[in-house]
Amino acid sequence: MSDTIKIAYLYEDLMNTYGDSGDVKILSFLLKEQGYDTQVDNVSLDDEFNAFDYDFLFFGGGQDFEQTVVAKDLIRHRETIKDYIEAGKPMLCICGGYQFLGKYYQTVGGETIKCLNILPFHTVFKADSRMIGDTEYETEWGTVRAFENHSGRTYFDDKNKLKPLGKMIEGYGNNPEDKAEGMRYKNTIGSYSHGPILKNENIARSIAQEIIKSHQEKMSKPK
Repeated sequence: MSDTIKIAYLYEDLMNTYGDSGDVKILSFLLKEQGYDTQVDNVSLDDEFNAFDYDFLFFGGGQDFEQTVVAKDLIRHRETIKDYIEAGKPMLCICGGYQFLGKYYQTVGGETIKCLNILPFHTVFKADSRMIGDTEYETEWGTVRAFENHSGRTYFDDKNKLKPLGKMIEGYGNNPEDKAEGMRYKNTIGSYSHGPILKNENIARSIAQEIIKSHQEKMSKPK
């Protein structure tokens, strides 16, 4: 059995704002505690990619220009990411990475940019009302404290299929109306929390355990 857990960091060179790379470093540290080495691959423009080669997918946030560049390349990987998510494998997406899993995002000028359309939500940008500051919310793992900085307002189109990551105590989260932060579907988590989010040990250790479980299941299957 391999003791190396493989992590795919999607577009690490383009989608890494406000300390998001710290999430991968924290997970690598926690996995090392459990006796696992980690291999982190940057999957970027024009790279070949099979999600099932990995035990965990991470997708960070980016600036508007970088997101536009990524959007054109990302569509190639829609089916493998979709199948990975539906199989219940662990994935964490922050800000722009979170938005890309939805149907579309609508720009300030009204242009609709297609996203991966894997999960039933959409995002609308409001440049005149940026949501920025410290956040605090309650999750099934306890309280999470982080930082948000986004103009995108995300809305669930199917609230029976998607569940929020947490209930807001302080800050905006997905949008000013719903009082909810982030999204959960199977073992996929989307969030607007930077800082990074996994400085919150409660949620970090839970994700680390899901990664180990995914790795063990993969290694136990006959070749």
